[in-house]
Amino acid sequence: MKISKPTSPKRTQRDYTLGFKLSVVEQVEKGQLTYKQAQQRYGIQGRSTVLVWLRKHGKLDWSSSGGRVMKQQETPEQKIKRLEQELRDAKDLNYLQHEMLKEMDRITGSKLEKKYLSERQKLRKRRGG
Repeated sequence: MKISKPTSPKRTQRDYTLGFKLSVVEQVEKGQLTYKQAQQRYGIQGRSTVLVWLRKHGKLDWSSSGGRVMKQQETPEQKIKRLEQELRDAKDLNYLQHEMLKEMDRITGSKLEKKYLSERQKLRKRRGG
């Protein structure tokens, strides 16, 4: 004769209170449980349910980094540093493009650089810059 274990009723997301969700999120963010361990311990069925809670209610950035980076407002110093780096990158890209055009002109005997520069000037005039 086969003895079967009583099965608990399957839970749906509607069953979880906000307090329960916040508790699970806190345990995962403190490192007490992984999100998969939390799913198993509390019988949470959806594979991404805990991750959705972490993204929605957590203090860490769970979008792509796996919760490693804190969500913080950028300080003015950080913003300046980031923008300066973006400007350096843009200038480097611009320099590289001009050098490539010069080299293409030299190899092919065309006037791509001149055409490219005149197109950019037209765009600047349209934008008012």
